[in-house]
Amino acid sequence: MNPRPPSVSRRRFLQSASATGAGLLLLKSTTLFGQNTPSKKLNIALIGVWGRGLAHYDALAKENVVALCDVNELRFPEALLRFPGAKTYVDWRKCLEQKDLDAVVCCTPDHSHAHIAMWAMNRGLHVYMEKPIAMTVEEIRLVRATYLKHRKKLATQAGTQRHAFPNFARVRELIRDGAIGELRAVYAWGNRQLRRPGYLPEAGAPPSTFHYDLWLGPSPVHPYNPDYFSGKAGMNCLQWNMYWDFGTGQVGDMGNHTMDLAWNAIDAGHPTAIEATGEAYNPEVTPVELTAHFDHPANDWRPAIRVSWYQGGHLPTSPKRYLDLNGIGHGVMFKGAKGLLVSDFNTRMLIPVGDTDDLTYYRPRAKADVTPPLGNFQEEWINACKGSLQTSCNFDYNGLLTEQMALGLVAYRAGKRLEYDGKAGQVTNAPEANAYLSREYRAGWPLNG
Repeated sequence: MNPRPPSVSRRRFLQSASATGAGLLLLKSTTLFGQNTPSKKLNIALIGVWGRGLAHYDALAKENVVALCDVNELRFPEALLRFPGAKTYVDWRKCLEQKDLDAVVCCTPDHSHAHIAMWAMNRGLHVYMEKPIAMTVEEIRLVRATYLKHRKKLATQAGTQRHAFPNFARVRELIRDGAIGELRAVYAWGNRQLRRPGYLPEAGAPPSTFHYDLWLGPSPVHPYNPDYFSGKAGMNCLQWNMYWDFGTGQVGDMGNHTMDLAWNAIDAGHPTAIEATGEAYNPEVTPVELTAHFDHPANDWRPAIRVSWYQGGHLPTSPKRYLDLNGIGHGVMFKGAKGLLVSDFNTRMLIPVGDTDDLTYYRPRAKADVTPPLGNFQEEWINACKGSLQTSCNFDYNGLLTEQMALGLVAYRAGKRLEYDGKAGQVTNAPEANAYLSREYRAGWPLNG
């Protein structure tokens, strides 16, 4: 393992620069005057004002929310109490044409995420996108590539807000500093189980204030059923995200959050091979039970590793009989040559594996070298829009993570081990599996609009 990186790493410098304003030095001088000055408030469109949208109200209230968009008109009165004077829209395509916008926060259902991200970036708008940033491998790669094309002028953030928990930085430090020796394997899991037999049957008609056709957006038409929308605020996604046309189940939901805890520590890119097994395939509903393995090549500080994801009751083997991994609803276990690190979102436990692995080889980093707190996750993005453009979960970092998870579903559907060319975005040993990398859209809903 390489020695610990210098005490002032590029990542830490960018974090500090973003917080202090020094990050402005990284930009062309022409951006220091006008819309990107820290003193100027952003003009923001909030697309999806209820559910996860409510979680953004406090951070956005410090800026200018000039546009509100929701397919349910009954959500506008509450939102307008917080953001009076904002224009209202039921169609996000029309919302994005508002001329004074600087940035977009998107809290819509998953099946419109890629479209809104692409349309917004194509119009020069900063984007905060609730996870997942897209559903299919093709979508994810296009969103990531578009961000990379515009990264010198746009700030993006994927909504894995748990990333701001201090434990994420502590886990990364322990792994990078050799607390478990050379990294050998990583296991992540989630125990949520939402079983659905299939798409809901038709049940009545949507009220005149609810624009169901716009809710469907690019996805195929399915009959209206109010049960798709019967969940409480912030959790209604559990009513629809298990269906293939609306979401990617737990792979894109808690899988995105939990794998982020691992991803932050392992510095991985595209997997070279993927295999997955689970319950019998249902063409309407994503799997509850799933195990997926991803092979990653070596990098400059660790050897090649296998990263695994388990869900719906599937778990990795516990290293000790007295350690009940099922007691950790969503967790990660890092296996090293000298020990293990087991973590959930907020806590961690270090376990030496042998009598001679007594941690005397591990030297904790000095307080001055500890990663500084990230702070408010939404405000990190807002500050980046005005200055450094640096965020912790931009569409590059999160795009690679989300692409890996989506490939797990591709391998599950293909039913075989897949070899993957990350540069080309193609399965090389089973060409038929490439059909699962994309999805079709309804007429009138182009992805790259």
